[in-house]
Formats: sequence, C-alpha cells, structure tokens
Amino acid sequence: MRLDDQLLREAKELAARTGRTLTSLIEDSLRETISRSKVPARRVRVELPVVDGDGLQPGIDIDDSSSLLDFMEDTRDPD
Repeated sequence: MRLDDQLLREAKELAARTGRTLTSLIEDSLRETISRSKVPARRVRVELPVVDGDGLQPGIDIDDSSSLLDFMEDTRDPD
C-alpha cells in the first residue's frame, strides 16, 4: 500500500496533535468512510398524535422559550 506523501504527513501531524497513533487515526477514518457508504436502514413512519385545542393563548410568543416556560409554570396545576 502506498499513501500520498502529503496525506501521510498531515495524518501523522493530526495523530500527534490529538495524542493518537497513526494506526488508530486510519482505522477510525476507514470506519467512518465505510459507515457513510452503507445504505441507511429504512425509517419507520411515526404517526404523532394530534390534540384538539383552542390554539395559542393571546400574548404567547412560541419563539421565546423563556416566556413559554414562565407561562407553563404559572398555569401548572399545583401538586
């Protein structure tokens, strides 16, 4: 096997910088390349439940997580 000199030099530098052996770096790189080349498993379609409701409450900004959390805490039933 023959590796490109520049590629080998960069791989050695990366291995040294990350405290790894050249062999482990090459093995991990091969594992990643092989993993990406595999056909992904077919995804199962998931049906999410739909809940009827009155929509958004007036004054609620769904893009503001802090105000949403405050609203949910204020409207939560006490235990």
